[in-house]
Amino acid sequence: MSSLTHVGDSGVKMVEISGKKDSVRRAVAEGWIHLRRETVALVRSGRVEKGNVLATAQIAAILAVKRTPELIPLCHPLSITGVEVEFEFSEDEIGVRVSVSSLGKTGVEMEALAGVSAALLAIWDMVKAVEKDENGQYPVTRIHSIRVLEKVKGDE
Repeated sequence: MSSLTHVGDSGVKMVEISGKKDSVRRAVAEGWIHLRRETVALVRSGRVEKGNVLATAQIAAILAVKRTPELIPLCHPLSITGVEVEFEFSEDEIGVRVSVSSLGKTGVEMEALAGVSAALLAIWDMVKAVEKDENGQYPVTRIHSIRVLEKVKGDE
């Protein structure tokens, strides 16, 4: 079993990466939000009262990617070179896929995961008025299956 790189005898530390060479880094993550069928139809048609759900989710994802080191304490600040946010629909779900690119010394999978998470939360926030039941609860709504689909370093 390998040793922990972020915890030592003196406590928590950020891993030293200055000795690593810069390389092109890319990661793709995805996640899903389960909603009422009627809600998905509203999102697809652009008829959600709060506004453009997908544009809001894209902005939330990009902001989260850029701010990942502020959200996850031991992540290095990175020079992000690109972020792409895409959506997939089923009758009762919306999938979010975030691709992040950078040129640097460490991977961008945490940034991709943060982007997916923020996009899904933004979708929930935009549709919560139509997702709530008569008691103000969310019996159908759930976020699930957030994962890294791909991580690429250099010319892999």
